[in-house]
Amino acid sequence: MRLVVVGDTVLDRDVDGSVHRVSPDAPALVLDEESAVDRPGGAGLAALLAARCGFPVALVTAIADDARGARLAELLTAAGVELHPVPLPGATPEKIRLRARGQVLLRLDRGGGTRPPGDVPDTALALFDAPAAVLVSDYGRGMTGHPRLREALAATPAPIVWDPHPRGAAPVPGVRLVTPNEGEVRTLSGDAGGGARVAAATRAGNTLRRQWRAGAVAVTMGGRGAVLCHAGPTPLVVPAPSVAGGDSCGAGDRFAASAAIALARGALPSEAVQSAVAEATEYVIAGGVTAARTDRTSGAPGASTTAGAAGVDTAVGVDAAARVVAEVRAGNGTIVATGGCFDLLHAGHVATLQAARRLGDCLVVCLNSDGSVRGLKGADRPLVPQTDRARLLAALGCVDAVVVFDEPTPEATLAWLRPDLWVKGGDYADGGPDLPEAELVRRWGGQTVVVPYLDGRSTSGMISAARGASHSTGGTA
Repeated sequence: MRLVVVGDTVLDRDVDGSVHRVSPDAPALVLDEESAVDRPGGAGLAALLAARCGFPVALVTAIADDARGARLAELLTAAGVELHPVPLPGATPEKIRLRARGQVLLRLDRGGGTRPPGDVPDTALALFDAPAAVLVSDYGRGMTGHPRLREALAATPAPIVWDPHPRGAAPVPGVRLVTPNEGEVRTLSGDAGGGARVAAATRAGNTLRRQWRAGAVAVTMGGRGAVLCHAGPTPLVVPAPSVAGGDSCGAGDRFAASAAIALARGALPSEAVQSAVAEATEYVIAGGVTAARTDRTSGAPGASTTAGAAGVDTAVGVDAAARVVAEVRAGNGTIVATGGCFDLLHAGHVATLQAARRLGDCLVVCLNSDGSVRGLKGADRPLVPQTDRARLLAALGCVDAVVVFDEPTPEATLAWLRPDLWVKGGDYADGGPDLPEAELVRRWGGQTVVVPYLDGRSTSGMISAARGASHSTGGTA
């Protein structure tokens, strides 16, 4: 069982050097070349990255009969990729990045005309009969529009991940996962955007999902992670860890390759997207295609200075939340809110709160009061009173304000907060009923989203474990 990658391949070349002067005959920097590195780009890079994960990979791509094509074949074969070349009229395309101190100064593109690729060999078409998965890496150079390839893609029983391009062909119906970035999803859907980034990505992603009859669309959002749009009413938002930067070249290929491998191993689309976000983030942290190390940012992801500057107590209450929301709204920022009992704060809670904070510019936590918790959980709950629970939450760097509410649900609080995003952590990612507050949040143009949760962490489980330990030690625990 192997991964079949199909798409457009280019020869990428990084020329690194240093700049010490301006050209005397033109207003241009002079780059003194110090090193140069060749690598496969486009579908070739996706195939190479998949092969480095230890997965058997076959690549169906168009390569011209020239020196650049020979260099590509050499690089791919050396990486362990099984190459199935399709004739390419003209020259193999090449992209050259001129860099200094890790920054791209100029990109030069060569070759790659408008003539379509030649006929696809039968041996290449046979690869689609029973692969573990298929990754279509479209770079708008004609491979995805090839009639025989499209027939093979439409007929394959394997899950397909399709990384689209605005100049490429539409995915065949029934694709398991499509992975456009924010710019691509706007262009392809005709949606000009507007509103919060997550809401805009969700709207455009669902348009493409219906238009292409795809199982799901994962819109990648760079440092913000990805939004998974599927048949269920609530999108899954997978935030990426905050990073100091790095070479993002190839991050989309890393994302698509990781998702395809995950599906090949039997993962659900939601699980595949979570894996892809994590691996693409690590790829960028490590320097991307340049493999140069980039340090992580110091401090907690999504850290807020509001609570730390004013003190924990002043981050609790209606006034604190109103102040934070007003400041963010005045700056056209994104207001994020989440809610819950948060009795016995544990790692699962913290992971959800950190993920929620990364989605916007502030996080307000709607906290069930003691009376509200008793009504929901029973007379023996909460174990921790609301004052202490609020202080613990406000002390977290990812929380900007805490509001306590007495009702069974936070609808009254949400009605005046009017957050752009209402975040829930839980297993809602692959369909199921709409979340209770979703209709309310939609009234002011907000969006309800789900973030991944840490499996096996729950307050009820902790209480049961503690009671069991107490009984086993004779009540001394």
